[in-house]
Amino acid sequence: MARAPLLQISDIALTFGGDPVFEDLSLVVQPGDRVALVGRNGSGKSTLMKVMAGLVEVDSGTRVASPGVRVGYMEQDPTMEGFETLGEYASSGLDIDEAYKVDMVAEGLKFDPAGKVATASGGERRRAALAKLMAEAPELMLLDEPTNHLDIEAIAWLENELKTTRAAFVLISHDRAFLRALTRATLWIDRGAVRRAEEGFENFEAWRDKIWEEEDQQRHKLNRKIKQEARWAVEGISARRTRNQGRVRALADLRAEKAGQIKRQGTAAMAFDGGSTSGKKVVEALGLTKSFGDKQIVQGLDLTVQRGDRIAFVGPNGVGKTTLIKMLLGQVEPDEGSVKLGTNLDIAIFDQTRAALNPDMTLWENLANDPELGVSGKSDQIMVRGNPKHVVGYLKEFLFDEAQARAPVRSLSGGEKARLLLARLMARESNLLILDEPTNDLDIETLDLLQDILGDYDGTVLLVSHDRDFLDRVATTTIAMEGNGQAVVYAGGWTDYRAQRGGDFVEAKVASKPLAKKQKQAEKKAASGLSFTEKHRLEELPGVIDQLGAEITKLEELLADPELFTKFPAKFQKATDALIARQNARSDAEEEWLMLEEKAAG
Repeated sequence: MARAPLLQISDIALTFGGDPVFEDLSLVVQPGDRVALVGRNGSGKSTLMKVMAGLVEVDSGTRVASPGVRVGYMEQDPTMEGFETLGEYASSGLDIDEAYKVDMVAEGLKFDPAGKVATASGGERRRAALAKLMAEAPELMLLDEPTNHLDIEAIAWLENELKTTRAAFVLISHDRAFLRALTRATLWIDRGAVRRAEEGFENFEAWRDKIWEEEDQQRHKLNRKIKQEARWAVEGISARRTRNQGRVRALADLRAEKAGQIKRQGTAAMAFDGGSTSGKKVVEALGLTKSFGDKQIVQGLDLTVQRGDRIAFVGPNGVGKTTLIKMLLGQVEPDEGSVKLGTNLDIAIFDQTRAALNPDMTLWENLANDPELGVSGKSDQIMVRGNPKHVVGYLKEFLFDEAQARAPVRSLSGGEKARLLLARLMARESNLLILDEPTNDLDIETLDLLQDILGDYDGTVLLVSHDRDFLDRVATTTIAMEGNGQAVVYAGGWTDYRAQRGGDFVEAKVASKPLAKKQKQAEKKAASGLSFTEKHRLEELPGVIDQLGAEITKLEELLADPELFTKFPAKFQKATDALIARQNARSDAEEEWLMLEEKAAG
């Protein structure tokens, strides 16, 4: 018997500021769904997710969650008033005997539950919100950019947790590797409409391009028909006025259809100008050593950065990636060693904190009050790579409309803020780019464009990112900061680094305040032979095996239909692939259970 959907949204309409965000939108989330929610920045992804969570009241339509189904939403900017520590907030929805779950999740996400709310950074607050959701384990999880502020190791931990969860989830993320690994269906918001494909993000771009190609063909046919009918109207209407009024009305209808079509949003007119050529040797560091108290950032590093290099710095949060870059730029003095900068350097910096943007000022004011762009006060022009441009015209090149130009920056989505910061950066000439987490919140199309222009950029790039796909596409050299002062240089991007390193994630020892509960867990491990996480996994595996068995049974019943192959070959192949994947997954789960059982017994 088919199970009831977890969540159903029917015919909703929502308007902000007089402009419709959604009209007649419907969607269903089923048990076991693993859905990527994708769309351009500003298309309404986060708004739709809040509608699904019941946090935004729609103008019309219905939202129905099945009885007993808990829908959990990861807040982007969680309210923590009344809580002293991050752990108190994260465990606020749990029973007392379930509070241990927060400690377990906090270990994977790398934050201290004992940290004070009053002094917590935005990233720590977001990780606490994610820990709260993971610990509560609702039947449906709504995850809006969960990997922001996570390092690669924490992303890998979260990825593994979501792979093994029995809950359904809907996921917004800029991290393509994360989406490819986890999703089996895709919801695409495009010009106020939502399309669904029963394929994961791996196939999204091919699906999107096919739809756009069909749309372009239909538009071409419509334009050709309008042209033919218009020619007929001009040449023959006077002779056939009485009996052909229907054809005239049909021409008007065709023109109305064309006028009613919503144009696709273009791509931003992004470009970096390398300006004057720097010296061949951009940075030369010899014996670079730096520590803060007991924390060793780097020890004895020799590094030469040549013009045109694309160097990525990877490692856990807090290991010192940004500090090392500042040392290479001469902004932080090393304890030992020397740094020599090359000649004729024009440096431009993309700061992950968006500190260059004033949230209370308008987009116009943020561009027109930048001494580096040669403007101040309420100027209506800025210098863009040496040429004057009107502020609004320049903003339009980055897909902002005139109304947004007068809106405060705080009203923008995360991706729009990143795009505005790129607009500031690209207005000036540079030959050395410092990009600190540039991919956060950017949509897929803007990410693709950014990668392309970095490939054509004549200057040098120093990059900090936790986006594995972006690293693979951009970096020519990777510096892995492995903790305890180790900074090892590898050729290539993230995948190349992992292959040279043996495929294992590097576990840097980042100092953190030990928790009393972790000490108890260590004692339990010594007594039982299992870590706390392994014990929890052992208890969880029978349910995972049963669930996979149920899915295998359903697929076998489907494939038993003798007409499936002849009538629906694509469906037959998809079901066959799914059956093989689940059989392999069940086999792996059974082997894991046996291994943990033996370890516990030993």
